[in-house]
Amino acid sequence: MPYVLVNTQMEISQLIVKNLPNIYFTQFSWALKIVSSSNEHQSIACLQSNILSSETTRERAKKLSNEIGSWHLDVKIDTVVSSLISLFCSLTGKTPQYKVDGGTNAENLALQNIQARVRMVIAFLLASLMPWVQTKGSFFLVLGSSNVDEGLRGYLTKYDCSSADINPIGSVSKQDLRRFLCWAAVNLGYPTLADIEAAPPTAELEPIRSNYSQLDEADMGMTYEELSMYGRLRKIFRCGPVSMFQHLCHRWCGRLTPAEVSVKVKDFFRYYSANRHKMTTLTPSYHAESYSPEDNRFDLRQFLYNTRWPWQFRKIDELVRQDQVNNGISLTCNGPTETEISSDHGSGMGVPAANSANQYSGI
Repeated sequence: MPYVLVNTQMEISQLIVKNLPNIYFTQFSWALKIVSSSNEHQSIACLQSNILSSETTRERAKKLSNEIGSWHLDVKIDTVVSSLISLFCSLTGKTPQYKVDGGTNAENLALQNIQARVRMVIAFLLASLMPWVQTKGSFFLVLGSSNVDEGLRGYLTKYDCSSADINPIGSVSKQDLRRFLCWAAVNLGYPTLADIEAAPPTAELEPIRSNYSQLDEADMGMTYEELSMYGRLRKIFRCGPVSMFQHLCHRWCGRLTPAEVSVKVKDFFRYYSANRHKMTTLTPSYHAESYSPEDNRFDLRQFLYNTRWPWQFRKIDELVRQDQVNNGISLTCNGPTETEISSDHGSGMGVPAANSANQYSGI
């Protein structure tokens, strides 16, 4: 029977779990249940921390490891990262700096990517050798941890901890994952998951300063709630830039003006198209939701786009101008009616959301 190494991000750490058939997914709650046996450690939780990792992160990882009954390891990756930076310095005579220390965006991104990719290498090293360390004649599979929203936005590094043999959460959005963590904290008896859900999402790859703290949503320029909406509209309703803009003008009427909606939609599609190539290298995902952008079998779209979207963006600008001339009437009246949203069938097209006969479920 193969072992499984769950190569997650630092917040939930790395998990090595025995017995693949003993991992159950329930479609309604997206629950992952790890079944372990009596006296022997059936899992190994490995936090790959660095000097930028907070003490809170380390404590949460250790508590979660204890709750699931796993052997906890805290692997410091700083020496490996420093060696790679030293190698670069010896080759070029230049030392890259983080943005908060005066470095360029290219330097800042490269320093973060080194850390992310080192974790992937270490995860596969552990997957190869931990059975030998434990004198067990089996092998490990590596499970990835990137979610739908990170994939759509491209907020991940190619060949980092998103690279694995299979990804159990790759077709689930951050919003749904957070709901699952709250559910699992109570129903699976892992209370630390509630603390993880309440923590602001952060990669912890940049130094913290008095005037700067790295947060996912600030980095991305959009919230996970917005990304979840974009993802459903893009996949379930097959929306492109123009139809997504029209729908969101109706949906966000009163919250945002059409001009503000246009900025958000354009930003999303620029990032989506520029980073779509990353989806072709992502680990195959467990198919749990109809909004999944999983590229290996489920969402077979082109991966090269014109990131300027010239026709679509011009059309959006034209609609914004028309709306301004019509004093905000033309756009906010578009989109599905309340009757259509509450209908069992609706009038749009697309694959119904999981566990729902209503195609507008979750929108």
